[in-house]
Amino acid sequence: MASATETSVVRGDTSTYESIAALTVGLAAVLFFLGLAATVELVSITGTLVGLQTMTALGLLLVFMGVAVTGFGLFSYQGIFPTEPRASAGFVAAGLFGALWGLIGALVAAETLGLGLVGGVVGGLGLGAVAFFATALPREDIGSTLPAGALAAFFGLVFLLGVVGPEWSWSPANFPDAQAVTFFAATVAPFAVMASSLVVGWAAAKAYGGFGARGRHLGAYLLVYLNAIAIIAVLVALVAFVVFKGFGPATEGIEVGLGVGPATTIGLLGFSFDIAWPVYWPFLMNGASLFADITGVFPAIVGTVWLVVGAVVLSVPLGVGAAIFLTEYAEQGRFTNVVEVATNALWSTPSIVFGLFGAAFLVPRFTPRPQKSLLAGMITLGFMLLPLVVITAREAMIAVPDEYRDASAALGVSKWQTIRSVVLPAAMPGVVTGVILGVGRIAGETAPLLLTMGGGSFIPAGQRAKVLNSFQLSLSPPFVTNPELTQATTALPYQLWQVVLTGTGQTAGVNDVTAFGWGTALVLLGVVLAFYAVGIATRQYFRSKLTYE
Repeated sequence: MASATETSVVRGDTSTYESIAALTVGLAAVLFFLGLAATVELVSITGTLVGLQTMTALGLLLVFMGVAVTGFGLFSYQGIFPTEPRASAGFVAAGLFGALWGLIGALVAAETLGLGLVGGVVGGLGLGAVAFFATALPREDIGSTLPAGALAAFFGLVFLLGVVGPEWSWSPANFPDAQAVTFFAATVAPFAVMASSLVVGWAAAKAYGGFGARGRHLGAYLLVYLNAIAIIAVLVALVAFVVFKGFGPATEGIEVGLGVGPATTIGLLGFSFDIAWPVYWPFLMNGASLFADITGVFPAIVGTVWLVVGAVVLSVPLGVGAAIFLTEYAEQGRFTNVVEVATNALWSTPSIVFGLFGAAFLVPRFTPRPQKSLLAGMITLGFMLLPLVVITAREAMIAVPDEYRDASAALGVSKWQTIRSVVLPAAMPGVVTGVILGVGRIAGETAPLLLTMGGGSFIPAGQRAKVLNSFQLSLSPPFVTNPELTQATTALPYQLWQVVLTGTGQTAGVNDVTAFGWGTALVLLGVVLAFYAVGIATRQYFRSKLTYE
Protein backbone atom coordinates (compact mmCIF):
# COMPACT_ATOMS: atom_id res chain seq x y z
CA MET A 1 0.00 0.00 0.00
CA ALA A 2 2.82 2.41 0.87
CA SER A 3 4.48 1.61 -2.41
CA ALA A 4 1.28 2.34 -4.31
CA THR A 5 0.84 5.66 -2.51
CA GLU A 6 4.42 6.67 -3.22
CA THR A 7 4.05 5.82 -6.88
CA SER A 8 0.91 7.94 -7.13
CA VAL A 9 2.62 10.90 -5.48
CA VAL A 10 5.66 10.57 -7.72
CA ARG A 11 3.48 10.51 -10.78
CA GLY A 12 1.57 13.56 -9.62
CA ASP A 13 4.79 15.46 -8.89
CA THR A 14 6.26 14.41 -12.21
CA SER A 15 3.18 15.61 -14.06
CA THR A 16 3.39 19.03 -12.36
CA TYR A 17 7.10 19.27 -13.05
CA GLU A 18 6.63 18.39 -16.71
CA SER A 19 3.72 20.80 -17.08
CA ILE A 20 5.74 23.74 -15.75
CA ALA A 21 8.73 22.75 -17.91
CA ALA A 22 6.48 22.49 -20.98
CA LEU A 23 5.03 25.94 -20.19
CA THR A 24 8.54 27.37 -19.98
CA VAL A 25 9.46 25.78 -23.31
CA GLY A 26 6.38 27.33 -24.88
CA LEU A 27 7.18 30.75 -23.42
CA ALA A 28 10.73 30.45 -24.73
CA ALA A 29 9.36 29.76 -28.22
CA VAL A 30 6.98 32.72 -27.98
CA LEU A 31 9.80 34.97 -26.77
CA PHE A 32 12.05 33.81 -29.59
CA PHE A 33 9.48 34.77 -32.21
CA LEU A 34 8.80 38.07 -30.45
CA GLY A 35 12.50 38.85 -30.79
CA LEU A 36 12.40 37.77 -34.44
CA ALA A 37 9.38 39.99 -35.05
CA ALA A 38 11.18 42.90 -33.38
CA THR A 39 14.13 42.57 -35.77
CA VAL A 40 11.81 43.27 -38.73
CA GLU A 41 9.86 45.91 -36.75
CA LEU A 42 6.62 43.92 -36.57
CA VAL A 43 6.94 44.46 -32.82
CA SER A 44 8.11 47.95 -31.87
CA ILE A 45 10.76 48.24 -29.16
CA THR A 46 9.47 51.72 -28.37
CA GLY A 47 5.81 50.61 -28.28
CA THR A 48 3.75 48.48 -25.92
CA LEU A 49 3.13 44.77 -25.53
CA VAL A 50 0.18 43.33 -23.53
CA GLY A 51 -0.34 46.72 -21.89
CA LEU A 52 3.30 47.18 -20.84
CA GLN A 53 6.26 48.85 -22.43
CA THR A 54 7.80 46.34 -24.82
CA MET A 55 11.18 46.36 -23.07
CA THR A 56 9.48 45.88 -19.67
CA ALA A 57 7.36 42.97 -20.92
CA LEU A 58 10.39 41.28 -22.49
CA GLY A 59 12.40 41.81 -19.31
CA LEU A 60 9.69 40.27 -17.12
CA LEU A 61 9.42 37.21 -19.36
CA LEU A 62 13.19 36.75 -19.36
CA VAL A 63 13.46 37.01 -15.57
CA PHE A 64 10.54 34.62 -15.07
CA MET A 65 12.02 32.02 -17.39
CA GLY A 66 15.49 32.42 -15.92
CA VAL A 67 14.16 31.79 -12.41
CA ALA A 68 12.01 28.87 -13.60
CA VAL A 69 14.87 27.14 -15.42
CA THR A 70 17.21 27.58 -12.47
CA GLY A 71 14.51 26.11 -10.24
CA PHE A 72 14.25 23.03 -12.49
CA GLY A 73 17.92 22.32 -11.97
CA LEU A 74 17.81 22.87 -8.20
CA PHE A 75 14.69 20.70 -7.72
CA SER A 76 16.28 17.96 -9.77
CA TYR A 77 19.52 18.21 -7.82
CA GLN A 78 17.65 17.97 -4.51
CA GLY A 79 15.72 14.94 -5.72
CA ILE A 80 12.33 16.61 -5.37
CA PHE A 81 11.43 15.46 -8.87
CA PRO A 82 12.66 12.19 -10.41
CA THR A 83 15.22 12.86 -13.16
CA GLU A 84 18.20 11.03 -14.64
CA PRO A 85 20.94 13.62 -15.15
CA ARG A 86 24.36 12.68 -16.39
CA ALA A 87 27.58 13.50 -14.60
CA SER A 88 28.22 16.62 -16.74
CA ALA A 89 26.43 18.85 -19.23
CA GLY A 90 29.30 18.25 -21.67
CA PHE A 91 32.08 20.32 -23.16
CA VAL A 92 29.96 21.56 -26.08
CA ALA A 93 27.49 23.24 -23.72
CA ALA A 94 30.38 24.44 -21.58
CA GLY A 95 32.05 26.02 -24.59
CA LEU A 96 28.80 27.72 -25.62
CA PHE A 97 28.15 29.21 -22.20
CA GLY A 98 31.79 30.13 -21.82
CA ALA A 99 31.70 32.07 -25.11
CA LEU A 100 28.42 33.85 -24.28
CA TRP A 101 29.42 34.88 -20.77
CA GLY A 102 32.92 35.72 -21.95
CA LEU A 103 31.49 38.18 -24.48
CA ILE A 104 29.27 39.72 -21.81
CA GLY A 105 32.19 39.99 -19.39
CA ALA A 106 34.41 41.64 -22.00
CA LEU A 107 31.77 44.24 -22.89
CA VAL A 108 30.91 45.04 -19.28
CA ALA A 109 34.55 45.35 -18.23
CA ALA A 110 35.67 47.37 -21.25
CA GLU A 111 32.69 49.70 -21.69
CA THR A 112 30.56 49.79 -18.54
CA LEU A 113 33.44 49.71 -16.04
CA GLY A 114 35.75 51.66 -18.34
CA LEU A 115 38.71 49.27 -18.02
CA GLY A 116 39.65 49.55 -21.68
CA LEU A 117 40.66 46.86 -24.14
CA VAL A 118 43.05 45.00 -21.83
CA GLY A 119 40.55 45.03 -18.98
CA GLY A 120 37.85 43.80 -21.33
CA VAL A 121 39.98 40.87 -22.47
CA VAL A 122 40.82 39.92 -18.89
CA GLY A 123 37.20 40.29 -17.76
CA GLY A 124 35.93 38.27 -20.69
CA LEU A 125 38.40 35.46 -20.16
CA GLY A 126 37.70 35.39 -16.43
CA LEU A 127 33.89 35.31 -16.66
CA GLY A 128 34.04 32.91 -19.61
CA ALA A 129 36.23 30.52 -17.62
CA VAL A 130 33.83 30.67 -14.67
CA ALA A 131 30.87 29.88 -16.95
CA PHE A 132 32.80 27.07 -18.64
CA PHE A 133 33.67 25.29 -15.42
CA ALA A 134 30.25 26.02 -13.91
CA THR A 135 28.77 24.10 -16.83
CA ALA A 136 31.31 21.30 -17.24
CA LEU A 137 32.05 20.34 -13.61
CA PRO A 138 28.63 20.08 -11.85
CA ARG A 139 26.02 17.46 -12.59
CA GLU A 140 24.04 17.92 -15.79
CA ASP A 141 20.92 19.36 -14.17
CA ILE A 142 22.89 22.18 -12.51
CA GLY A 143 25.37 22.68 -15.36
CA SER A 144 22.60 23.01 -17.96
CA THR A 145 20.14 25.20 -16.08
CA LEU A 146 22.16 27.56 -13.89
CA PRO A 147 24.19 29.32 -16.66
CA ALA A 148 21.13 29.44 -18.94
CA GLY A 149 18.84 30.84 -16.24
CA ALA A 150 21.45 33.37 -15.18
CA LEU A 151 21.84 34.55 -18.78
CA ALA A 152 18.09 35.10 -19.23
CA ALA A 153 17.77 36.79 -15.84
CA PHE A 154 20.75 39.04 -16.60
CA PHE A 155 19.24 40.37 -19.83
CA GLY A 156 15.82 40.63 -18.17
CA LEU A 157 17.20 42.79 -15.37
CA VAL A 158 19.10 44.90 -17.88
CA PHE A 159 15.81 45.67 -19.60
CA LEU A 160 13.80 46.15 -16.40
CA LEU A 161 16.33 48.47 -14.76
CA GLY A 162 16.56 50.63 -17.87
CA VAL A 163 20.23 49.94 -18.51
CA VAL A 164 19.14 49.23 -22.07
CA GLY A 165 16.01 51.23 -22.82
CA PRO A 166 14.04 51.93 -25.99
CA GLU A 167 16.21 54.96 -26.85
CA TRP A 168 19.51 53.35 -25.84
CA SER A 169 22.49 53.55 -28.16
CA TRP A 170 26.13 52.67 -27.78
CA SER A 171 29.24 53.73 -29.69
CA PRO A 172 32.24 51.56 -28.71
CA ALA A 173 35.04 53.75 -27.40
CA ASN A 174 37.77 51.35 -28.51
CA PHE A 175 36.97 51.67 -32.22
CA PRO A 176 39.26 54.03 -34.19
CA ASP A 177 36.23 56.10 -35.17
CA ALA A 178 33.71 55.63 -32.35
CA GLN A 179 30.96 57.56 -34.12
CA ALA A 180 31.18 55.35 -37.21
CA VAL A 181 29.87 52.29 -35.33
CA THR A 182 26.73 52.73 -33.25
CA PHE A 183 24.47 50.03 -31.85
CA PHE A 184 20.83 50.80 -31.05
CA ALA A 185 18.30 49.08 -28.80
CA ALA A 186 16.14 48.21 -31.80
CA THR A 187 19.00 46.00 -33.03
CA VAL A 188 20.67 44.76 -29.85
CA ALA A 189 17.58 43.96 -27.74
CA PRO A 190 15.91 41.56 -30.23
CA PHE A 191 19.10 39.55 -30.70
CA ALA A 192 19.63 39.39 -26.93
CA VAL A 193 16.05 38.17 -26.52
CA MET A 194 16.42 35.52 -29.24
CA ALA A 195 19.74 34.24 -27.86
CA SER A 196 18.36 34.07 -24.32
CA SER A 197 15.16 32.34 -25.40
CA LEU A 198 17.08 29.71 -27.36
CA VAL A 199 19.33 28.93 -24.41
CA VAL A 200 16.49 28.92 -21.85
CA GLY A 201 14.25 26.87 -24.14
CA TRP A 202 17.04 24.33 -24.62
CA ALA A 203 17.55 24.01 -20.85
CA ALA A 204 13.80 23.78 -20.19
CA ALA A 205 13.40 21.10 -22.86
CA LYS A 206 16.18 19.09 -21.21
CA ALA A 207 14.42 19.46 -17.86
CA TYR A 208 11.12 18.37 -19.42
CA GLY A 209 12.83 15.22 -20.68
CA GLY A 210 14.33 14.48 -17.26
CA PHE A 211 17.85 15.34 -18.51
CA GLY A 212 19.96 12.38 -19.61
CA ALA A 213 19.72 11.09 -23.19
CA ARG A 214 16.04 11.93 -23.59
CA GLY A 215 16.54 15.45 -22.31
CA ARG A 216 19.43 16.07 -24.67
CA HIS A 217 17.39 14.85 -27.61
CA LEU A 218 14.46 17.11 -26.72
CA GLY A 219 16.78 20.09 -26.29
CA ALA A 220 18.39 19.46 -29.68
CA TYR A 221 15.00 19.00 -31.34
CA LEU A 222 13.78 22.30 -29.91
CA LEU A 223 16.77 24.20 -31.27
CA VAL A 224 16.42 22.57 -34.69
CA TYR A 225 12.67 23.23 -34.88
CA LEU A 226 12.93 26.85 -33.74
CA ASN A 227 15.69 27.61 -36.23
CA ALA A 228 13.87 25.84 -39.05
CA ILE A 229 10.63 27.69 -38.32
CA ALA A 230 12.55 30.96 -38.04
CA ILE A 231 14.13 30.44 -41.47
CA ILE A 232 10.75 29.67 -43.02
CA ALA A 233 9.21 32.65 -41.24
CA VAL A 234 11.91 34.98 -42.57
CA LEU A 235 11.39 33.70 -46.13
CA VAL A 236 7.63 34.10 -45.84
CA ALA A 237 8.11 37.59 -44.39
CA LEU A 238 10.40 38.60 -47.27
CA VAL A 239 7.91 37.37 -49.87
CA ALA A 240 5.01 39.01 -48.02
CA PHE A 241 6.95 42.29 -47.79
CA VAL A 242 7.65 42.30 -51.54
CA VAL A 243 4.01 41.48 -52.28
CA PHE A 244 2.82 44.24 -49.92
CA LYS A 245 5.10 46.83 -51.48
CA GLY A 246 4.72 45.79 -55.12
CA PHE A 247 1.11 44.68 -55.40
CA GLY A 248 -0.32 48.17 -55.81
CA PRO A 249 2.07 49.38 -58.55
CA ALA A 250 1.99 46.02 -60.37
CA THR A 251 -1.83 45.83 -60.51
CA GLU A 252 -2.60 49.44 -61.32
CA GLY A 253 -5.01 49.98 -64.22
CA ILE A 254 -6.06 46.36 -64.80
CA GLU A 255 -9.09 45.96 -67.07
CA VAL A 256 -11.01 42.78 -67.89
CA GLY A 257 -13.33 42.31 -70.87
CA LEU A 258 -13.49 41.52 -74.57
CA GLY A 259 -11.43 43.86 -76.68
CA VAL A 260 -9.77 45.76 -73.81
CA GLY A 261 -6.34 44.18 -74.26
CA PRO A 262 -3.89 45.14 -77.00
CA ALA A 263 -3.17 42.68 -79.80
CA THR A 264 0.17 40.89 -79.62
CA THR A 265 1.89 39.69 -82.79
CA ILE A 266 3.47 36.24 -82.60
CA GLY A 267 5.77 35.24 -85.43
CA LEU A 268 7.83 32.19 -86.39
CA LEU A 269 9.93 31.68 -89.54
CA GLY A 270 8.14 34.42 -91.45
CA PHE A 271 4.62 33.51 -90.37
CA SER A 272 2.81 35.75 -87.91
CA PHE A 273 -0.57 35.99 -86.24
CA ASP A 274 -2.18 38.32 -83.72
CA ILE A 275 -3.53 37.41 -80.28
CA ALA A 276 -6.14 39.67 -78.69
CA TRP A 277 -6.00 39.41 -74.93
CA PRO A 278 -9.24 39.65 -72.88
CA VAL A 279 -7.27 41.21 -70.01
CA TYR A 280 -5.38 44.47 -70.09
CA TRP A 281 -2.64 44.49 -67.46
CA PRO A 282 -0.61 47.64 -68.15
CA PHE A 283 2.33 46.85 -65.90
CA LEU A 284 2.88 43.48 -67.57
CA MET A 285 1.88 44.36 -71.15
CA ASN A 286 3.35 47.84 -71.63
CA GLY A 287 6.85 49.03 -72.18
CA ALA A 288 8.16 52.55 -72.06
CA SER A 289 6.03 54.84 -74.22
CA LEU A 290 4.99 58.48 -74.21
CA PHE A 291 1.45 57.39 -75.13
CA ALA A 292 1.05 54.84 -72.32
CA ASP A 293 -0.51 55.95 -69.06
CA ILE A 294 1.44 53.32 -67.13
CA THR A 295 5.00 52.28 -67.92
CA GLY A 296 5.36 48.49 -67.88
CA VAL A 297 7.96 45.76 -67.82
CA PHE A 298 6.87 43.57 -70.75
CA PRO A 299 10.20 43.79 -72.66
CA ALA A 300 12.07 42.94 -69.45
CA ILE A 301 9.85 39.89 -68.84
CA VAL A 302 10.48 38.67 -72.38
CA GLY A 303 14.21 39.18 -71.99
CA THR A 304 14.27 37.27 -68.69
CA VAL A 305 12.32 34.34 -70.16
CA TRP A 306 14.63 34.08 -73.17
CA LEU A 307 17.68 34.26 -70.95
CA VAL A 308 16.52 31.34 -68.81
CA VAL A 309 15.34 29.29 -71.79
CA GLY A 310 18.63 29.82 -73.60
CA ALA A 311 20.69 28.95 -70.55
CA VAL A 312 18.70 25.75 -69.94
CA VAL A 313 18.91 24.69 -73.61
CA LEU A 314 22.69 25.17 -73.51
CA SER A 315 23.51 23.67 -70.12
CA VAL A 316 21.14 20.73 -69.69
CA PRO A 317 22.26 18.62 -72.70
CA LEU A 318 25.93 19.37 -72.02
CA GLY A 319 25.60 18.76 -68.29
CA VAL A 320 23.65 15.52 -68.60
CA GLY A 321 26.01 14.27 -71.29
CA ALA A 322 29.04 15.03 -69.11
CA ALA A 323 27.38 13.28 -66.17
CA ILE A 324 26.68 10.19 -68.30
CA PHE A 325 30.31 10.00 -69.37
CA LEU A 326 31.70 10.54 -65.88
CA THR A 327 29.33 8.07 -64.25
CA GLU A 328 28.91 5.31 -66.80
CA TYR A 329 32.01 5.34 -69.02
CA ALA A 330 34.97 7.04 -67.31
CA GLU A 331 37.08 5.06 -64.88
CA GLN A 332 36.66 6.33 -61.33
CA GLY A 333 40.01 7.77 -60.38
CA ARG A 334 42.09 10.89 -60.39
CA PHE A 335 40.45 12.34 -63.50
CA THR A 336 36.90 12.05 -62.19
CA ASN A 337 37.99 13.43 -58.80
CA VAL A 338 39.54 16.48 -60.47
CA VAL A 339 36.39 17.06 -62.52
CA GLU A 340 34.24 16.78 -59.39
CA VAL A 341 36.35 19.33 -57.53
CA ALA A 342 36.33 21.65 -60.55
CA THR A 343 32.55 21.53 -60.99
CA ASN A 344 31.98 22.23 -57.30
CA ALA A 345 34.41 25.14 -57.48
CA LEU A 346 32.69 26.55 -60.58
CA TRP A 347 29.28 26.39 -58.93
CA SER A 348 30.68 28.36 -55.98
CA THR A 349 32.32 30.96 -58.22
CA PRO A 350 30.84 34.48 -57.84
CA SER A 351 28.58 35.53 -60.68
CA ILE A 352 30.66 38.61 -61.44
CA VAL A 353 33.52 36.31 -62.52
CA PHE A 354 31.24 34.69 -65.10
CA GLY A 355 30.20 38.16 -66.19
CA LEU A 356 33.82 39.20 -66.70
CA PHE A 357 34.43 36.02 -68.70
CA GLY A 358 31.42 36.79 -70.90
CA ALA A 359 32.49 40.40 -71.40
CA ALA A 360 36.07 39.45 -72.30
CA PHE A 361 35.49 36.27 -74.31
CA LEU A 362 31.93 36.25 -75.68
CA VAL A 363 30.91 39.84 -76.34
CA PRO A 364 33.72 40.61 -78.85
CA ARG A 365 33.00 37.47 -80.92
CA PHE A 366 29.34 37.80 -81.89
CA THR A 367 29.39 41.03 -83.89
CA PRO A 368 31.97 42.89 -86.00
CA ARG A 369 32.32 45.38 -83.18
CA PRO A 370 32.12 44.52 -79.45
CA GLN A 371 28.48 44.75 -78.47
CA LYS A 372 26.44 43.35 -75.63
CA SER A 373 23.85 40.86 -76.79
CA LEU A 374 21.12 38.49 -75.67
CA LEU A 375 23.14 35.51 -76.91
CA ALA A 376 26.15 36.49 -74.78
CA GLY A 377 23.88 36.69 -71.74
CA MET A 378 22.35 33.29 -72.53
CA ILE A 379 25.72 31.59 -72.84
CA THR A 380 27.10 33.25 -69.72
CA LEU A 381 24.13 32.16 -67.61
CA GLY A 382 24.32 28.73 -69.25
CA PHE A 383 27.92 28.39 -68.05
CA MET A 384 26.75 29.36 -64.56
CA LEU A 385 24.05 26.69 -64.62
CA LEU A 386 26.23 23.97 -66.17
CA PRO A 387 28.21 22.96 -63.02
CA LEU A 388 25.05 22.37 -60.98
CA VAL A 389 23.50 20.29 -63.75
CA VAL A 390 26.65 18.14 -63.90
CA ILE A 391 26.74 17.72 -60.12
CA THR A 392 23.07 16.86 -59.64
CA ALA A 393 22.84 14.65 -62.73
CA ARG A 394 25.89 12.70 -61.67
CA GLU A 395 24.61 12.24 -58.13
CA ALA A 396 21.20 11.16 -59.44
CA MET A 397 22.81 8.56 -61.73
CA ILE A 398 25.06 7.26 -58.97
CA ALA A 399 21.95 6.83 -56.80
CA VAL A 400 20.37 4.47 -59.37
CA PRO A 401 20.91 0.93 -57.96
CA ASP A 402 23.41 -1.23 -59.81
CA GLU A 403 20.81 -4.01 -59.83
CA TYR A 404 18.96 -2.08 -62.54
CA ARG A 405 22.04 -2.08 -64.75
CA ASP A 406 22.79 -5.73 -64.05
CA ALA A 407 19.24 -6.80 -64.82
CA SER A 408 19.31 -4.89 -68.09
CA ALA A 409 22.68 -6.38 -69.05
CA ALA A 410 21.40 -9.88 -68.23
CA LEU A 411 18.70 -9.41 -70.86
CA GLY A 412 21.35 -8.71 -73.48
CA VAL A 413 20.69 -4.98 -73.71
CA SER A 414 23.62 -2.81 -74.80
CA LYS A 415 25.20 -0.33 -72.41
CA TRP A 416 23.83 2.74 -74.19
CA GLN A 417 20.34 1.27 -74.32
CA THR A 418 20.58 0.56 -70.58
CA ILE A 419 21.59 4.15 -69.93
CA ARG A 420 18.87 5.55 -72.15
CA SER A 421 16.03 3.27 -71.05
CA VAL A 422 16.91 2.49 -67.41
CA VAL A 423 19.41 4.88 -65.85
CA LEU A 424 18.21 8.18 -67.31
CA PRO A 425 14.49 7.70 -66.52
CA ALA A 426 15.35 6.74 -62.93
CA ALA A 427 17.70 9.71 -62.54
CA MET A 428 15.53 12.30 -64.31
CA PRO A 429 13.70 13.58 -61.17
CA GLY A 430 17.07 14.36 -59.58
CA VAL A 431 18.29 16.07 -62.74
CA VAL A 432 15.17 18.23 -62.90
CA THR A 433 15.64 19.14 -59.23
CA GLY A 434 19.12 20.42 -60.00
CA VAL A 435 17.82 22.45 -62.94
CA ILE A 436 15.10 23.97 -60.72
CA LEU A 437 17.69 25.07 -58.16
CA GLY A 438 19.95 26.49 -60.86
CA VAL A 439 17.17 28.41 -62.59
CA GLY A 440 16.26 30.03 -59.30
CA ARG A 441 19.78 31.41 -59.13
CA ILE A 442 20.40 32.53 -62.70
CA ALA A 443 16.95 34.12 -63.18
CA GLY A 444 17.79 36.78 -60.61
CA GLU A 445 21.45 37.39 -61.49
CA THR A 446 22.34 40.96 -62.31
CA ALA A 447 26.14 41.22 -62.47
CA PRO A 448 26.60 39.02 -65.57
CA LEU A 449 23.86 40.92 -67.40
CA LEU A 450 25.50 44.27 -66.72
CA LEU A 451 28.60 43.08 -68.55
CA THR A 452 27.17 40.92 -71.33
CA MET A 453 23.57 41.76 -72.23
CA GLY A 454 22.25 44.99 -70.70
CA GLY A 455 20.81 47.51 -73.11
CA GLY A 456 18.35 50.25 -72.34
CA SER A 457 16.38 49.63 -69.18
CA PHE A 458 13.17 51.19 -70.53
CA ILE A 459 12.29 50.25 -74.10
CA PRO A 460 8.92 50.21 -75.93
CA ALA A 461 6.92 46.98 -75.96
CA GLY A 462 7.33 46.72 -79.72
CA GLN A 463 11.12 46.56 -79.36
CA ARG A 464 11.13 43.49 -77.14
CA ALA A 465 13.35 40.55 -78.03
CA LYS A 466 11.41 38.93 -80.93
CA VAL A 467 13.52 35.81 -81.11
CA LEU A 468 10.98 33.46 -82.71
CA ASN A 469 10.15 35.86 -85.53
CA SER A 470 13.78 36.66 -86.37
CA PHE A 471 15.10 33.29 -87.54
CA GLN A 472 16.40 33.45 -91.11
CA LEU A 473 17.28 30.45 -93.30
CA SER A 474 20.05 30.55 -95.87
CA LEU A 475 22.00 28.16 -98.08
CA SER A 476 25.37 29.24 -96.73
CA PRO A 477 26.85 28.55 -93.29
CA PRO A 478 25.67 28.85 -90.60
CA PHE A 479 22.38 28.24 -92.53
CA VAL A 480 20.27 29.71 -89.69
CA THR A 481 20.76 33.24 -88.35
CA ASN A 482 18.88 35.36 -85.88
CA PRO A 483 19.88 39.04 -85.70
CA GLU A 484 17.73 39.50 -82.58
CA LEU A 485 20.09 37.31 -80.56
CA THR A 486 22.99 39.63 -81.26
CA GLN A 487 21.18 42.75 -80.04
CA ALA A 488 21.34 44.19 -76.54
CA THR A 489 18.12 43.99 -74.57
CA THR A 490 16.87 44.25 -71.02
CA ALA A 491 15.75 41.84 -68.30
CA LEU A 492 13.96 42.17 -64.98
CA PRO A 493 17.08 42.01 -62.73
CA TYR A 494 18.91 44.51 -64.92
CA GLN A 495 15.93 46.88 -65.03
CA LEU A 496 15.41 46.59 -61.28
CA TRP A 497 19.06 47.46 -60.69
CA GLN A 498 18.83 50.53 -62.89
CA VAL A 499 15.55 51.72 -61.39
CA VAL A 500 16.48 51.30 -57.73
CA LEU A 501 20.16 52.20 -57.73
CA THR A 502 20.47 54.72 -60.53
CA GLY A 503 16.99 56.27 -60.67
CA THR A 504 16.80 55.74 -64.43
CA GLY A 505 13.02 55.57 -64.26
CA GLN A 506 12.79 59.35 -63.86
CA THR A 507 13.89 59.73 -67.46
CA ALA A 508 11.33 57.18 -68.72
CA GLY A 509 8.21 58.88 -67.44
CA VAL A 510 7.87 56.88 -64.23
CA ASN A 511 6.26 59.06 -61.58
CA ASP A 512 7.25 57.02 -58.53
CA VAL A 513 10.54 55.22 -59.14
CA THR A 514 10.45 53.45 -55.77
CA ALA A 515 6.96 52.04 -56.34
CA PHE A 516 7.91 50.98 -59.86
CA GLY A 517 10.95 49.20 -58.44
CA TRP A 518 8.83 47.26 -55.94
CA GLY A 519 6.42 46.31 -58.71
CA THR A 520 9.33 45.08 -60.82
CA ALA A 521 10.64 43.07 -57.88
CA LEU A 522 7.22 41.43 -57.46
CA VAL A 523 7.07 40.53 -61.14
CA LEU A 524 10.60 39.09 -60.98
CA LEU A 525 9.57 37.02 -57.97
CA GLY A 526 6.52 35.79 -59.87
CA VAL A 527 8.61 34.85 -62.92
CA VAL A 528 11.06 32.88 -60.79
CA LEU A 529 8.21 31.10 -59.00
CA ALA A 530 6.65 30.32 -62.39
CA PHE A 531 9.89 28.65 -63.50
CA TYR A 532 9.90 26.73 -60.22
CA ALA A 533 6.32 25.60 -60.87
CA VAL A 534 7.20 24.37 -64.35
CA GLY A 535 10.22 22.53 -62.98
CA ILE A 536 8.28 20.94 -60.13
CA ALA A 537 5.52 19.82 -62.51
CA THR A 538 8.14 18.31 -64.81
CA ARG A 539 9.75 16.47 -61.91
CA GLN A 540 6.41 15.11 -60.77
CA TYR A 541 5.70 13.93 -64.31
CA PHE A 542 8.93 11.93 -64.46
CA ARG A 543 8.34 10.56 -60.98
CA SER A 544 4.84 9.42 -61.90
CA LYS A 545 6.12 7.69 -65.04
CA LEU A 546 8.83 6.00 -63.00
CA THR A 547 6.28 4.82 -60.41
CA TYR A 548 3.72 3.55 -62.88
CA GLU A 549 6.22 1.80 -65.08
